[in-house]
Amino acid sequence: MSSALCIRNAESADAALILDLIRELSEYEKLAHEVEANEDLIRETLFGPHPAAEVVIAELEGEVVGFALFFSTYSTFLARPGIWLEDLYVRPEARGRGAGTRLLAHLADLAQERGCGRLEWTVLDWNESAIGFYRALGAVAMDEWTTFRMTGASLRRLADRARG
Repeated sequence: MSSALCIRNAESADAALILDLIRELSEYEKLAHEVEANEDLIRETLFGPHPAAEVVIAELEGEVVGFALFFSTYSTFLARPGIWLEDLYVRPEARGRGAGTRLLAHLADLAQERGCGRLEWTVLDWNESAIGFYRALGAVAMDEWTTFRMTGASLRRLADRARG
């Protein structure tokens, strides 16, 4: 791996850059229609008084080539924290040059430093290149688990039950 490849922590001034990377990722994943993020929300939720997640940025020879957005989780079975990788993206022109591996290695190192028992993420079923990449690094698919999600109206309806 090139010494010209570095990983750095994102700062509030990177909000527009992070949004650009999120939009590029959404295009790649064919999910651009789901992006509601804007610079103000990114600044508030990632760099405000109560950051919901962290971001690291990969730079190759001074050019931004990718990012990873992640946050803390907790495993009741392990009684230890974990890291959930929400998004990992490397720009197409930089793929195969070590940025993805370095981003994941950085998160693995953080997980070790923080006493985490797990580093976890999901991948779209059709993304065979990503699946192969993750498996080559030693990641194991958790095929017996199904991810569930609530958003919008169904989330509001369930929240209404808490209010009586």
